[in-house]
Amino acid sequence: MFVRITTDRRPQPNALGEFGLTSAFNRIVGLSEFTYRKGTEIFGEKEPAVYVYQVKHGAVRSYKLLSDGRRQIGAFHLVGDIFGLENGDKHRFTAEALVETVARLIKRESLQLVAARDAVVSRNLLSMITRNLEHAENHMLLLGRKTAVERVAAFLLEMDCRTGADKMSLPMTRLDIADYLGLTFETVSRALSHLRKAGVLTFLDHDQREIKLNDRRRLADFDPQGPAQL
Repeated sequence: MFVRITTDRRPQPNALGEFGLTSAFNRIVGLSEFTYRKGTEIFGEKEPAVYVYQVKHGAVRSYKLLSDGRRQIGAFHLVGDIFGLENGDKHRFTAEALVETVARLIKRESLQLVAARDAVVSRNLLSMITRNLEHAENHMLLLGRKTAVERVAAFLLEMDCRTGADKMSLPMTRLDIADYLGLTFETVSRALSHLRKAGVLTFLDHDQREIKLNDRRRLADFDPQGPAQL
């Protein structure tokens, strides 16, 4: 697996706090930063899980290819998110950069050694694993029990919660959203149009990836089983 190393020669971060993990002793660890062009694979399914990653800039999608060739996206990783933390020694998903992305990397072995000695880091990792499990459970509920409009509403509520901005600038395409929600491209488009006509949201650009939510409470009403905290 080859990646393009950033040409930035400034000193790179090396503290766990800069990786998004608190530490009782401000542990110094070996962190690297890599830049991935849009669409570049960061790691592949079944590849050795040597590193754990954090998004510094950009966004990443994690997905599996099903036996019939369809793609199921399991998660979108945004700025600050840590991903690639596996329970076994191989990656279960493929990860790709949605846009040009800068990621921080730490060797999994180094992280495990620090966690064994630092109770705060150990709790951080346990909390992270628990959140990942909750996400997987909620995603399973979304795929199995919700209508198309409910799924799209839940997705928008999730992105709104995670970005915390007045308007959302989505790094993913509608096809990405469809593969995340288990829908077709056309169904996602119809659901978004339905929400726009209902006055819940406004598209702010030609590509319809800049979205302003006009009424969050009403949007939540379109997802009566949620909003799912994906």
